[in-house]
Parts: sequence; C-alpha cells; structure tokens
Amino acid sequence: MDHETYRDALRRELAGAEVAFSAEELDRREDKVRHAMAQRGLEALLVTAPADIFYLTGYTTFEVSVHACLVLGPGYAALQVPSIETGPAVVCTRVSELMGYRWEDTGGPLAPLTDLLAGTRTVGYDAWQPGFRPALLDGLRRALPGCGFHDAGDLLPAIRRVKSAAEMDYLRRSAAITRQGLDAAEAAITAGTTDSAVAAAGAQAMLGGGSEFMSMQPIVTTGPRSSVIHTNHNGRVLRDGDPVFMEFGASVHRYTAPMMRTRICGTPDQHMERIRATCRALFETLTEHMRPGHTFDDAARAAEATMAPVADEAFFSGVFGYTVGAGFPPSWVEGSGFIARGQDTLFRENMVFHLPLCLRLPGRWGIGISETVRICAAGAAEPLIENVWDF
Repeated sequence: MDHETYRDALRRELAGAEVAFSAEELDRREDKVRHAMAQRGLEALLVTAPADIFYLTGYTTFEVSVHACLVLGPGYAALQVPSIETGPAVVCTRVSELMGYRWEDTGGPLAPLTDLLAGTRTVGYDAWQPGFRPALLDGLRRALPGCGFHDAGDLLPAIRRVKSAAEMDYLRRSAAITRQGLDAAEAAITAGTTDSAVAAAGAQAMLGGGSEFMSMQPIVTTGPRSSVIHTNHNGRVLRDGDPVFMEFGASVHRYTAPMMRTRICGTPDQHMERIRATCRALFETLTEHMRPGHTFDDAARAAEATMAPVADEAFFSGVFGYTVGAGFPPSWVEGSGFIARGQDTLFRENMVFHLPLCLRLPGRWGIGISETVRICAAGAAEPLIENVWDF
C-alpha cells in the first residue's frame, strides 16, 4: 500500500478524528490571516513552522524535523507533508487539500508546490521560522519567475498573541498538570538522591496527569550547576544546602504553560532568601505593568529598576517574559512577543506570557521561580495557576 492509498483508506475511517479545535475556531483563524494577507496584497502564504501549521489546521506530529508546508490561498488551505506523516495529516487536520511526497525525496515537495502556485502573483513567507527551507524558496523563485515572494514574518505572530477561549482552556489545563509535576518533583528532593531522580518524579506526575509529549523535557539543575543557564539533569547527587532549580511545562493539545520553582535541599541562607525576594518583587512589578495600553518595553524598564540592586552580582537573560501557546519540540516559546527593552508592542487582553524570573550567581547557584500569566481587561496580569514562592 503506498502513502496515497493509505491516505484514502484512513480518510474513510478517521478523517479529522483528533482535530483539537472546532471548525468554527479554525475558520475564524483562517479569516483573520486572510484579512491580514489582503491588507498586504498577498495572494498566498507559505507556513512552515510546526506550531503555525498546527494553529491553522490542527496538524500534530512529534516528527517535526522533516519538511511540511501549509499554503493558504484564495479559497483553499493545502497541506504538504512527507509520506511518513500521512497518518497525522489525515487524523489531526482540517484542510481542503492534502499533498504527500516521498519521505526520502528531498526535492519532492518542489513540483507540487510549483503547480499549486502557478499563476499566483504574490506569496508571503517567514524566513526566520523553524522548518523553513531556503532551497525550497530558491526553487520556487526559479520555477515561478513572475511571482513576487515577500517577507511576511510578522503576520502570524500578531494574530497568535491573543488567545481564544479554547486556547485559554488548554493553557489552564497545562498549568494545573505542570504544578502537579513540580509538587511531585519537590517531594523527591533529599540529600543523596540525584537531579535525574527529581526530574523523573516530575515527568511521571505530568505524564500520569495527562500531559502529551512535551515541547521541552523537565529541567532540573542543582548546586553550582543551577548557576549555568540551560543546563539540565545529568545524575548529580544532591548535597545539603544545594538549591534545586526546576522548570517544567506539561502539554495539553500542544499548549504549554511553563513554571519554574526552586527548593533548597536543607536550609536556605540569607543570600538565597534575598535573591528569592527579588524574584518575587520582579513578578509583582511586571504583573502590575502588564496591562492593556502599556508596551512590553514599559514593563521591562520597570522590572529593570526593581532588579537594579542585584544587577551587578546576578546574571539575568534580559527577557522578562515571552508569549506561550501552541508549541512543538524543541521549545515551548511561542516567539510572538518578548517583554524586553525596546519592544514597543502593546499588551492586549488574553495575551499569555511565561515570566522566567531566574537570577544566577555564576559558579555558586541560581534561584528561579516563575508563573504563566494572562493579560486582563483591567488590572494586573493574573497567574493561570499560582506557584509556590517560599522555599
């Protein structure tokens, strides 16, 4: 049975059986994108980022390293996937056309896309997104010399930033499972155990609580390693007095609400308490300034002022918050907005941000505690579920 026969057989039995959203929800999203396309004079849009394709079609797979492409054009949404992804494309997706190509044929996608776009005068694309193949764009330009290809990298992020009620439900469910994972991991902290055992306890709780495959696996670092950003568990044995930094994110229909927590294996010292208090002060400052009408830059500058007393001794990434929503490995970062200096985007109701508030003293330890928060119509931003801030 070839992949086209497989596709047709699956359609008869399971077409759209696992689409994460209603037809009405997907129609609203397509309408918003088509409106934005029309304002820019785009007749078609090439979408290659896994999360963006999911957002518009429901397409879900754990194999995101291969070429997949959604073409949104006048009256159609055509999804192109390799033969090995035929199953998810049928079962998880709502599209008007499904195009397959042989998995092993790296040049296979070009001819069908050329035929689909024949006669199209303007096509938008996002060269900065995961899954974008420069060779594909070069081939399309050569095959379609009369077509103009235009950077439309800011089109989808502006739409994805504001979450629908259905998206908010998935994010709240993720937050609840994430907290279960943190609670279970915290209960496993004791001198003599390993960082890997702590991570395993958290992972088991999240998977048992209903998480799908996660966009990032549980992060646990301890002692001096907690001062090194983006390290992860490696079997280190916990010692008395070690901080244990944990950052988890359960996935519900690909939506992730991450949370950080730090616990001390033993008794925290006064310096650790002071850094923890600074993290809490940063959270309160940020959420107070994260209101409709304020810019991302406004909130970042206020947070920088709060952080000033420890800025010379502690490393901070420079980003006080980033949007989260639908995501796939290797990251849960949505990428549609960052709370940082110079970012002049305005906050709007139902934007959702993870606030990764972690301060690291190089070579000593790091303290990080975070929430995922929603922008409210009025008042300060609110956590989807409250974390535990005390040691």
